[in-house]
Amino acid sequence: MAPQVKQFVYPYMAQRPPFNLQVPGVEKKEGEGIPRRHPGSINGLRSRLEPDIATTYDIVKRGAAKFGDAKCLGSRKLIKQHEEIKMLKKVVDGVEQEVPKTWIYYEMSGYTFLSFKEYLARVNTIGCGLKALGLQKGEKLQIFAATSANWLGMSHGCTSQSLPIVTAYDTLGQSGLTHSLVQTEAKAIFLDSQLLPRLINPLKEATGVRYVIYNTDQEAKQENIDKLKEIHGHLRIISIDELVKLGEENPIEPDPSGPEDLFGIMYTSGSTGTPKGVPLLQKNVIAAITGVTVITQPYIGPGDCLLTFLPLAHILELVFENACIFWGGTMGYGSPKTISDRSMRNCRGDIQEFKPTVIVGVPAVWETVKKGIMDQVSKAPALTQKLFWGALALKSFLLQSGIPGTAVLDAVVFKKLKAATGGRLKICMNGGGPIAKETQHFISMALCPMIIGYGLTETTAMGALMDPAEWNVNSLGTVPASVEIKLVDFPDAGYYTANEPEQGEIWIRGDPVATSYFKNEEESKEAFEDGWFKTGDIGEWDKNGHLKIIDRKKNLVKTSNGEYIALEKLESVYRACPLVANICVYADQNRTKPVALIVPVEGPLKKLAAEVGVNGELEELVHNDKVSAAVLKELIATGRKGDLAGIELVEGVVLTEEEWTPQNNLVTSAQKLNRRGILEKHKKEVDRAYGQHN
Repeated sequence: MAPQVKQFVYPYMAQRPPFNLQVPGVEKKEGEGIPRRHPGSINGLRSRLEPDIATTYDIVKRGAAKFGDAKCLGSRKLIKQHEEIKMLKKVVDGVEQEVPKTWIYYEMSGYTFLSFKEYLARVNTIGCGLKALGLQKGEKLQIFAATSANWLGMSHGCTSQSLPIVTAYDTLGQSGLTHSLVQTEAKAIFLDSQLLPRLINPLKEATGVRYVIYNTDQEAKQENIDKLKEIHGHLRIISIDELVKLGEENPIEPDPSGPEDLFGIMYTSGSTGTPKGVPLLQKNVIAAITGVTVITQPYIGPGDCLLTFLPLAHILELVFENACIFWGGTMGYGSPKTISDRSMRNCRGDIQEFKPTVIVGVPAVWETVKKGIMDQVSKAPALTQKLFWGALALKSFLLQSGIPGTAVLDAVVFKKLKAATGGRLKICMNGGGPIAKETQHFISMALCPMIIGYGLTETTAMGALMDPAEWNVNSLGTVPASVEIKLVDFPDAGYYTANEPEQGEIWIRGDPVATSYFKNEEESKEAFEDGWFKTGDIGEWDKNGHLKIIDRKKNLVKTSNGEYIALEKLESVYRACPLVANICVYADQNRTKPVALIVPVEGPLKKLAAEVGVNGELEELVHNDKVSAAVLKELIATGRKGDLAGIELVEGVVLTEEEWTPQNNLVTSAQKLNRRGILEKHKKEVDRAYGQHN
């Protein structure tokens, strides 16, 4: 069928509220608000897209039947990895030295695609291969790999033969990996080839694992395979290509999971403590896809292209990729390392090569995009800079006023920016954490409308999702059609449902919501009650019926003056500062104000340093007191602009040249801060920062 790209939208509130409604006939309980639902499901929550779509395997079958030879998903192959060594100045024990640093660049092929029919055939063959390998119905396969077409194919292949999956982030440490393998009694594991050495120690405890299947997106080193076999002689180790061949040689009929069967156990990213496993049934995932689709169906469909690079072990990405198959869209797999041209050699980055119409990202991605655009603009002539900022303000005014002319600005002023993202982007989405309002507004005006999503693993990503026609920067959006939400009093911090507006802890109920944690009765009792999941997030309903998150219980810190500070809220505001690449706010209970730990953006930091008479490389500037004082001043100005209270303005800053990555365990794969790790690493600097004054 011919591609039919759905309607284009502009970033303004085209529809009129209310955007959710109180459930009729429900009496208000003491300390609770009345549950609210999407207007389209006020008389009953929606759990299925179509009567016969009960599992993720049904979605793949429907895709093949409905979209046939259209492109389903595409991948690139690594041709060569280029290494360049540069000498950088670094201060070691107070002495300036030149040290070598290796920069890695990637040379990739173009995209090759599987059609919807071909994808179903591959899924069925993977399922046959898993059964031929020796897996029995109900036995679990762990996926420990970066996002790829083979990751998704393995999950659907498992479902085709009633084999639940276990998901773990590919950056999970050895203890977390061991815990998930042992706790779920997994019999097989699929992983990226470069992760094979990481299995050696965990499999000493996870003795139930019999089969190891490795991905072939990168070439496997034979010595890694040999060493794993030498230490664990009982293992059968094969590549996914060999698994597919095994399936071709041993064809059997699909024996798919049913709606009440276990889809898989998804482990949380584990920023603190042991990762918790969340058992999700097939009906949970289908209900979540239903909830998303009710909101997105007018805008995304056949002909749309979704660039996929977030971890599939993150529930938001898993739901969106399955939904994309239902919508008839085309997925192109990329990675954070190869998304832009800057990291490539002899080829284009994923975004330019694939030219997406839809991108789902996390705050760190969007802040990088925004700062990259601002850096380009700052290098332009003064007149061009004035034209850009003037056009940005004018576009916002025209949209809010309903006056035509927006398309002219897009064609004249913003055309080059749009071309840098492939030229076809029409919607982008932020999930995984709060984003600064300024960043959402900037990207929405300069590129395309940014919508916001909120959900948790325990709710299969359901919580709130912004309808593009209800666009605004002050809320998360409406309640998806498959869940209902109520607010519950949190007296400790003064959040009551009797407040105006109504405030409280967000509780979520519906078919996407899990019923417990896996083999964790104590935490299950605390988090799940009567079908409701207690999120730990503090929310409020705005006048339009949209949900806002205003705090998080575990990130609320009571300072020495008895008032609470919400760390995530502060980070979302301070992240709008052009100097900030990443930020972690810390509040000491024995102090009145917080301090900020910052990974700075190199260009703006050097510019600011020069303004206060300091020159040097990044490694020098982050340890300079004059530079820190100047950054503190800029940060406070950003806080005041973001309407922060006096006690929310930071007292000091710590600058670090080391990027926070999943590899150094300072953020999770979902880009959530590992606060404990960051603070342990910079404890002395934090103590010293409390000596700075604003």
